[in-house]
Amino acid sequence: MALLLSVETATSVCSVALTDSGVILGTSHLHIGQSASSKLAVMIDELLKRCDKAPKDLAAVAVSAGPGSYTGLRIGVATAKGMCYALNIPLVAVNTLESMVSQIAVHYSDDVLFCPMIDARRMEVYCLLAKKNLEVIEPTEAKVIDELSFSNVLEKNAIVFFGNGASKCQAAISSANAIFLSDIYPSALDVGLMASEKLKNQQFENLADFEPYYLKDFLIKKPKSTV
Repeated sequence: MALLLSVETATSVCSVALTDSGVILGTSHLHIGQSASSKLAVMIDELLKRCDKAPKDLAAVAVSAGPGSYTGLRIGVATAKGMCYALNIPLVAVNTLESMVSQIAVHYSDDVLFCPMIDARRMEVYCLLAKKNLEVIEPTEAKVIDELSFSNVLEKNAIVFFGNGASKCQAAISSANAIFLSDIYPSALDVGLMASEKLKNQQFENLADFEPYYLKDFLIKKPKSTV
């Protein structure tokens, strides 16, 4: 048995999933902003009970490592690391954007490229560009999108843009080879399926040192003066 709990908190959709050697046992999603801080522990407990499992049955915990929401990632990783410490089991981390590619790539031909986008601020997104087999063409970055973005690649390739940052970029990226999908979010299920392979190959994180892939420093806005 290789029972794996996976946690996804990189965006406003908080989700958890339970897999056993790559077989899906159950999953739970909450489409509620800032739900991770108050609901994550409850979701994990309810999912384990629904699948007739207990924390002691887990072989590892997988977490969506980012990029994404600073607060969401911090909560997800802290929860995953806490469980790993308490249960003395390994932590597996999966790039959030790569897990998003794995979610939809199966529906497209091998010549199509994929660009998951997580909303940052203004016209900036966290994104990467990858092939169907997850071979990365342009690595994970914080990218400001304008009319020239991906233009050289779009001349010869179809690119699927998706994620909660894609819609705001559609007007700027006007190529006929650009395909935009709506309502695609990171999912703990895809994190779990990717992490199952890492678990099998014993690709674990160092619990003491592991931190989320924030990509950018957290900016604290100063309150406006009322004087």
